[in-house]
This record gives sequence, C-alpha cells and structure tokens, in this order.
Amino acid sequence: MADEFILETEGLTKEFAGFFAVRDVALKVRRGSIHALIGPNGAGKTTCFNLLTKFLKPSAGKILYKGQDITAMAPADVARMGLVRSFQISAVFPHLTALENVRVALQRQHGSSFDFWRSKSVLNHFNDRARELLNDVGLSEFANTPAVEMPYGRKRALEIATTLALDPEMMLLDEPMAGMGHEDIDKIAALIKRISAKYTILMVEHNLSVVANLSDIITVLTRGQVLAQGHYSELTKDERVKEAYLGAGHA
Repeated sequence: MADEFILETEGLTKEFAGFFAVRDVALKVRRGSIHALIGPNGAGKTTCFNLLTKFLKPSAGKILYKGQDITAMAPADVARMGLVRSFQISAVFPHLTALENVRVALQRQHGSSFDFWRSKSVLNHFNDRARELLNDVGLSEFANTPAVEMPYGRKRALEIATTLALDPEMMLLDEPMAGMGHEDIDKIAALIKRISAKYTILMVEHNLSVVANLSDIITVLTRGQVLAQGHYSELTKDERVKEAYLGAGHA
C-alpha cells in the first residue's frame, strides 16, 4: 500500500492559540495522479500545504512520504527527497533570461550554486538540460528572453521549469492559475497535464473548471477538516459540498 500512495497524512492537525486551522486531516495521494485540494477561503488549504512541505510544524499527526515518516524533517531535506512545492523557492530572477533561470536551479540542485568558475563543459551540460526543460514547458522560443519581459503566463511556466530542475518526484502547486486570463489558463492546464505523465501532482486551485478537467481525485476541505473526497462528478452531487463550496458562488 505504501507503494501505491506516495504521500499520506494521519490525523494532521495545526492549532494556533486554540484555533484549529487544520484538524485531523487524513490525505492519501496516489502515485502518478493529479490530486486537487479545494475548499472555500479559510478552509485550511494553504496551511495544509505549509505542513506538507514542512514550513509549519504540525501540532499533531503524521506525514508519510514514500512510506517514510517526514513529520520532523526540515524543508530542505524533504525537497531533496523529491517533494517540492512550486514557487516555494522564488526561482525566477527578473533580469536573467529563461535559460539562465533554469540553469541556476540546475546548479543549485547539483550543489554548485555559488561556484562561478565552473568549466565550460560543465556549464554546457547545464545549458543542454536547461534547454530540454524549457522545451518541456513550451518555452524554447523564450530561452534568451529576460524573465521580466515575459508575459505573466509564460513566467508561471518558467517557475514550473525551475521546479522541474530540482528533479522532484512529486510537485505541490499552490494556485497555479492565480491571476491568469483564459488563454494562459489553457496553456498552463495543458502543461500540468503533460508533466503529470512523469510526476505526481497535488494542487490547490480555485478555478473549478481547471480542477474538473485535470484532477483524478479531489479532496474538499472546510473549516480545516476533510468534508469529502472523490471524483468531480461525484462531488458535484454531494449536498454538503454544494453547500460548503460549490454553492458559494463558485460553481
């Protein structure tokens, strides 16, 4: 069973001075799936993400990644194990080109972030891999464009490329569609679908049409607790979900 589920939580709880932001959350993310975490504002989604990536310490409960208890581990150690949150590292330097941004992430991954005197052959190796990653996210034509000059949606694609440079097994995407127009949403949704062939993805997303189209399984949080879990088609028929979330003007 541990092999089937790449990430599991048992009784995950976070209390802030008597207020439970997350309470007794049991989550099972199947390897190779796109799993969405949805819920109204204040449902505990971001707190849950911060607990999973170790930016917050749980008040109670357990987090298992690939069958290993990571509850007490540091964020950097968890990231090195392959559990990476996109945008947790502000990886886009505005005045570096797209290629340079991805190369910096690759150098960081290989422990040579501050070694500026690398041989040309090593730098060329990083450049080749950076070009592959840019191609994977549809940014080949922007390789030599400074990030500051790239359209917003393309910058989000670049952030995903820098996350992929960290060689994750599982990516946590925190509202990947935030602030985007329809055209960019379609592009990033297609990109997430494409990369999900190689990576497990857990995402928080407010755009329900994106959630419906992309997700294999959805967990609905409300008031810090799991309200329901299932496929989108099942959840749209659940009266509790409609009342808590879908009926709140989001449908």
